[in-house]
Amino acid sequence: MGTPSQQMIRRAEKLRRELQDHDYRYYVLAEPTISDELYDTLLRELVDLERNHPELRSPDSPTQRVGGEPSKVFPTVEYSTPMLSLGNSYSEDEIRDFDRRVRALLKPSIPTYVAELKFDGVAITLQYNNGVFQLGATRGDGLRGDDITGNLKTVRSLPLRLRTSQPDLQSIEVRGEAFMHRPDFEQMNRLRADQGEKTFINPRSATAGTLKLQDPKLVAKRHIRFSAYSLASASARPKSHFENLRTLKTLGFPVSPHIRLCPTIDEAIAFWRVWEAKRETLPHDIDGIVVKVDSLPHQERLGTIAKSPRWAMALKFASRKAETVLNNIVLQVGRQGTVTPVAELEPVFVGGTTVSRATLHNIDYINDLDLRLGDTVIVEKGGDVIPKVSGVVAKERPKGARRFVMPDSCPVCRSPIHRPQGEANSYCDNAECAAQVKRRIEHFAHRGAMDIEGLGDAAIDQLVQLGLARSCADLYVLHRNRELLVNLERWGEKSTQNLLDAIEASKKQPFRRVLFALGIRHVGGGAAQVLAERFRSIEALREASSDELQSIPAIGPKIAESITAFFAENHNRRIIRALQKAGLTLSTTQPLAAGPLSRKTFVLTGTLASHTRDEAKRMIEERGGTVASSISKRVDYVIVGTTPGSKRKKARSLGIPILSEKEFIQLLR
Repeated sequence: MGTPSQQMIRRAEKLRRELQDHDYRYYVLAEPTISDELYDTLLRELVDLERNHPELRSPDSPTQRVGGEPSKVFPTVEYSTPMLSLGNSYSEDEIRDFDRRVRALLKPSIPTYVAELKFDGVAITLQYNNGVFQLGATRGDGLRGDDITGNLKTVRSLPLRLRTSQPDLQSIEVRGEAFMHRPDFEQMNRLRADQGEKTFINPRSATAGTLKLQDPKLVAKRHIRFSAYSLASASARPKSHFENLRTLKTLGFPVSPHIRLCPTIDEAIAFWRVWEAKRETLPHDIDGIVVKVDSLPHQERLGTIAKSPRWAMALKFASRKAETVLNNIVLQVGRQGTVTPVAELEPVFVGGTTVSRATLHNIDYINDLDLRLGDTVIVEKGGDVIPKVSGVVAKERPKGARRFVMPDSCPVCRSPIHRPQGEANSYCDNAECAAQVKRRIEHFAHRGAMDIEGLGDAAIDQLVQLGLARSCADLYVLHRNRELLVNLERWGEKSTQNLLDAIEASKKQPFRRVLFALGIRHVGGGAAQVLAERFRSIEALREASSDELQSIPAIGPKIAESITAFFAENHNRRIIRALQKAGLTLSTTQPLAAGPLSRKTFVLTGTLASHTRDEAKRMIEERGGTVASSISKRVDYVIVGTTPGSKRKKARSLGIPILSEKEFIQLLR
């Protein structure tokens, strides 16, 4: 095609600028200035220029929104700042308790709040370098998620280039929600039904499914939208969340117009009540509001607990309810042996989904409701998500309706069921119960653990029924039964080989993933990572005492008790020996950092002049240290910046050494 002329180069640049501006006006401001026909004409001209001269194509070109080549896998990316989940509240009393906790921790400072709508969509994070969109990912487990950059480029309300030339806002990280408008969702479902395809349950599930499609061209055909709610990182940020939202708007991001700065918690509660009544007036789904402390220094002082920030709380709307008939109560056995009653219901449409089953928690819950078979019951969706039976319509009770009696034996293996004193749950103690085995293998194989592709529920059921998998360790000797697997229904040569290859590949998963996959009660992905870093091997962890475990800031008495109980069982020890023999990674080979920070626990308080809090945390962890969010006797040092909180005073009372920023930097060196 030859080298493009200067005139072509200038024309391509002009078309990109014009189309980017029209995208912003149409999808963000909802104020289009040209017709769809003229927009398409300009876009076709740019497509032709770039097709004939590929060197004219740039990452921020509007032509990239039509979708690139299909992706076979979504690489995993780790976040520099965790994507935290919010604590939920459902009543005025609970949000006032949140306010009291915030005030107590910030005393004598008085917090101001920002109230926002809680979009019912999919949380995503975006990274921009030199003003250009570089990376987009799902929330995942909060520490790492899937790279879906190609799919997100097709979302037209998401800017491919920031609308600023300000140097300190060129490289930023933005968090927000991907979602669908209800009319777009309904139109898509009608088309799918007409074509004989399976329809989606609600806009949120449609959004999640769309973002995981492997072909961006298909994503581009669906009307996914985006709304930003956080400027997670930038070299220069205002001192308040409210100002950050304004900054996001100037950068070209769509931000909800329904945001209120609230001097008191009373105003936030009023905002909640207004939108609970008005929720149906919006074109998209919301399931509550989010209340956030406005001051960013205050947010840093408050910190986080577990996976949730102390400075924010979701205030959910009242659940949507419906009435239906309780046909039966069956028992479900979990991977820890918990035997849970489940209601089988006459299908009923509640809050956007058809509900036919709902948890009943335990026998006390059933008795408290005075629930009987054949009753007309009230079904609601807690937080508009999880269905539950919340009441009985007594006047509709049929004559002779029977009470449910908890059986004495497990419905799967017929072993005795027992209820420990002081607990609400009942348990099947047979570790080899087929239901428990299935659930444990499902957990072991799922994506957040060993990530064994092709090992779904149906395959696991077959393997357990045939006696080929009595534990997760048996997966690593399945190759001995290859011919049997090939001849199973729905398997065949290719599926069998793919599964065996995926099982073999899982041996390369790091120690922290294996530790999480073992399914130790209360040990999630974050706790598994901390334990792997501290103890370095399964042998060291197995021999650790409860006191040693609790010396780690992230490990409390309940987790410590669960870990020691797990390793005390011969059944679990046999599985671990089999996994070792199979060649799984049960230790970490990453060198343990040496020096004055090794195995030391730090707490940061106040604002550091030379580093952000995340940078300081990273530098401590790179040198073998651990950063805790609260003061306790286990803390070795407290690092104090400007405007420190009450942590300094508490550290002094406990005799914990306090380091200035200058002393901290010397320690790093």
